[in-house]
Amino acid sequence: MYNSLKKTLKKILPNRFIFNNEPFFRFFHGIFYLGNSHQCAVCEKKLKSFIKLKNNDLLCPFCGSLARNRRLWSLLHSNYNLQGNVLHFSPSRNIYRKLKKRTTISYITSDYEDEFIADFQFDITNIDQKEASFDRIICFHVLEHISEDTKAMQELYRVTKPNGIVFIQTPFKEGAIYENDAITSAEDRLKHFGQEDHVRVYSPNGLKERLTSIGFKVKTLTFEPTQHDIRNGFISPEIILIAVK
Repeated sequence: MYNSLKKTLKKILPNRFIFNNEPFFRFFHGIFYLGNSHQCAVCEKKLKSFIKLKNNDLLCPFCGSLARNRRLWSLLHSNYNLQGNVLHFSPSRNIYRKLKKRTTISYITSDYEDEFIADFQFDITNIDQKEASFDRIICFHVLEHISEDTKAMQELYRVTKPNGIVFIQTPFKEGAIYENDAITSAEDRLKHFGQEDHVRVYSPNGLKERLTSIGFKVKTLTFEPTQHDIRNGFISPEIILIAVK
């Protein structure tokens, strides 16, 4: 039902109109999911269930957050509190709307492909900002799309303030990083990398080594399954890298 409704709206309404009015549309869909068995960390709505997608991800019917969005939101409100100047690449709309209302931070967003709500269209391999501009950078599910990923990491390091933090996540695999520049078609990238526009699959250690070679100090956070996962709509195990300049 959810996917059918989403496809129908996309066919008849402009994307920008959907973006601007998404909370309104979601509210009338979400009321059928109200309950007490689960709670979304982003919008804080209590639910009888999340919406299970075809890829087994869990979607909040009210704000549209996925499991990784809820994990990120929880992380940002733990020991890694957002502060100062914050840059967010390709932000999910649910987190974008929450952080844009914050008066205690300067929050700007970027999306190169114009697929997300964003303030700028930065090329992550050549970010149009001064050195040491940001206290926090959120870079979730971006680097696996970037052919020149080392150049992107160098730019992230350049625009991060001393002691600033970059939150990084990509799809991960065990072993070594898997990449092959000869794989260029959408069909082959889907087969080899898991998505038509991905250019590699990182391993946690492989990505950590690349970030460390740039100059970052990197901590790997591994979230193992707990009794709270079901209620909060988390999917574990899950890995996030914390890169500190």
